[in-house]
Amino acid sequence: GRLLLVAPTGGGKSLSYQLPATLLPGTTLVVSPLISLMHDQVDALAARGVAATYLASTLPADELGQRMAALERGAFQLVYAAPERLVAGGLRALLQRIECPLIAIDEAHCISAWGHDFRPEYLALGDVIKALPKARVLACTATATPVVRDEILAQLGLDPETPQIVRGFARPNLALRALEVRGGKEAKNAVDALLDEALGGAKGVKPRGAAIVYAPTRRATEAEALRLGALGFRAAGYHAGLSGAQREAVSRDFASGALDLVVATNAFGMGIDRADVRAVVHLAPPGSIEAYYQEVGRAGRDGAPALGLMLLSPGDLAQRRALLERDAESESANPELLRHRWGQFLELMRWAEGGSCRHDSILRYFGDDAETLAGCGHCDVCSALDARGDGHDPEQVTLIVRKALSAVARIHGRFGLTAGVSLLRGKADARLERSGLHRTPTFGALSEYEEHWLARLLRRCVVAGFVELGGGERPTVTLTPTGRAVMRGEQPARLLLPGALTRPAIPVDRPERLSESAAGGGARSEGGALSDVERLLFDALRKYRLERSRAEGVPPYVVASDRTLREIAQQRPGSEAELEQVHGIGPSKRKRYGAGLLEIVRRQP
Repeated sequence: GRLLLVAPTGGGKSLSYQLPATLLPGTTLVVSPLISLMHDQVDALAARGVAATYLASTLPADELGQRMAALERGAFQLVYAAPERLVAGGLRALLQRIECPLIAIDEAHCISAWGHDFRPEYLALGDVIKALPKARVLACTATATPVVRDEILAQLGLDPETPQIVRGFARPNLALRALEVRGGKEAKNAVDALLDEALGGAKGVKPRGAAIVYAPTRRATEAEALRLGALGFRAAGYHAGLSGAQREAVSRDFASGALDLVVATNAFGMGIDRADVRAVVHLAPPGSIEAYYQEVGRAGRDGAPALGLMLLSPGDLAQRRALLERDAESESANPELLRHRWGQFLELMRWAEGGSCRHDSILRYFGDDAETLAGCGHCDVCSALDARGDGHDPEQVTLIVRKALSAVARIHGRFGLTAGVSLLRGKADARLERSGLHRTPTFGALSEYEEHWLARLLRRCVVAGFVELGGGERPTVTLTPTGRAVMRGEQPARLLLPGALTRPAIPVDRPERLSESAAGGGARSEGGALSDVERLLFDALRKYRLERSRAEGVPPYVVASDRTLREIAQQRPGSEAELEQVHGIGPSKRKRYGAGLLEIVRRQP
C-alpha cells in the first residue's frame, strides 16, 4: 500500500493516517516538521483515548529517553517524529525492532530541493522506507505541482505508478486580487482599503475576524505592524529576528483572538489554524505560486468569503533576480536550481499579470483541472472581464510587441527595463544619449503609451520568455532566441497586452477580453484546461520524465518543467524543429530528451 495524497491544510489529511493507525496493529510513524502541530495532535488524540507521543529535539534528554523506551514496549498506537530524529539513527534502529504498519509523511513536499520549502533532513526518509519494506506508506502534502509530486516519489523510492490523489485545492470562497502600486503611499492606501472592506473595523470598532499581512523584510514587517497599530488595530510583527518566546506569544495571541492582525515574514503561519482570517495581504510577491497559495490559503478556513491581495511594484522582477543570484553565490547552488527558482517566480508573475480567472489558473498550475469553475466570478480578473475592456486585433498586438522587442534588442545586455521604457516612450535619458540611441527610429516608437503601461508591457515580455533579465544588482535585459523570432515576425506574439492606455478607474488590472485568435494564441499560453486526451498524454510525459530523472540521478525538473510538458501535450509536436518551439526546450534539452519526448507523443493516440 503506497499513496501520495495532496489535499489542503484543514482538509482532513491528519485523519487519513490517524484513523488507520487506531485500527492497525503496532505503532504508526508520522513524520512532521511542525513541533507545535505534533504537540497539538498528540494532545487531541490523548483526549480521545488514543495512545500517542512525539519525539523532537525540544524535549529534555531524559524525557526523550523515557518516550523511546515506552515506544519499544509497544505503549503507543502513533508516534510523531521530527525528521531530524530519523537522521540521528537511534529511532531508525528502534523502528526495526518494533511493528510499524504505516509510515505517514506530512508536508512531503519538504523532500523536494525544487519545492518552496526544502528540508535536507527529509532526504533520510527514502532509507527508512527501504528498511521497512512491509510498512504501508502515505505521503501527504497541501501544496505540490506535478513536478514536485514526481520528485516526492523519486526521493522516497516509490514506484512511478504509485496512486496520486489530488483534491480539495479549490477555495472558491477566496476572492484573489493582484494590484500594481507605484510608491509607498499607493501601497498603504490599497492595504487600508482592503482591510476596511474585509474587517470593517479599526479605531473603536471590533473587526469582523482577523488578517495576516506578509511583508518582504524584517524592517518592513516592524514598520507596517506599527502603522496598523496606530490605526487602532491590535497588531503585532512576527519574524525570525524575534526570540522563540516572542514568536510563540504572537502565535498564541493570534490563535486565541487577542490580536486582529499579524504582520509577518513568511516564517509565520505553519500550523496556524484560525478559522476567521478574512484577509491575507502580500506587500510584495513571494517566490512562487506554491508559497503564495499556501500563504493566501490561511484566509477563509471557515468557508465564508475572504480576500487575498498581492501588491506588485515595478522593481519586483529586478529585486527577485538579484536576491536569487545572491542566494546562488552563498549556497554555491547549481545554475539549474537558480533557473528553476527564477522560473517559479516568473510563473507567479505570469499569474499576477494574467488575463484569466485567478482561481482557475492556480488550480491548473497544480494539475487540478477537475475543480476549475470556468471563472470564479469574484476575483479581480473575473470582475474586470465582466466590465469588459476593448479588444486589440492580433496584428496590432504583434506590431506593439515587435516594437517593444526592438527596443530591447537595441539596449541588449547594456541597460535594464527602465532604459527600454525611456527608449520606447521617447523620453530624455542620459544613458540613451551617451549611447546615441536617442537618434534611432526606435526612440519614441510607442510614445502614445504611458510609461507605466510600457513598463508592464516589457515585464510581460520577460514573463512570456521573450526577454531575459540577468546580471548582478542591476539586472540588464537581453533578447531570447524566441524573442528574436517574434521581433522578426517569424513567430506570433502570444501575449495579452496590459489592460488600458491609462490607469484603470477600478482598483484592478483590466485585462482585455481577447479571443484566442486575437491574442495570437495567448489564451493557450495562460494554461487552458487540458482535454481528456491531452491529460493522458501529459501523464505519459510525466512518467517518462520520472524514469529519465531516476536513470540520470537528476531531479525531474532538470528533464522538463510542468509548463513544458503541458505545452507538448497541447501542441503535439511531430518533429524536433516543432519541439523547439515549446517553452523550455532549447538545443541542449532537445538533444538530450527530444527523441524520447517525441516518441511518447507518437505512441499516444
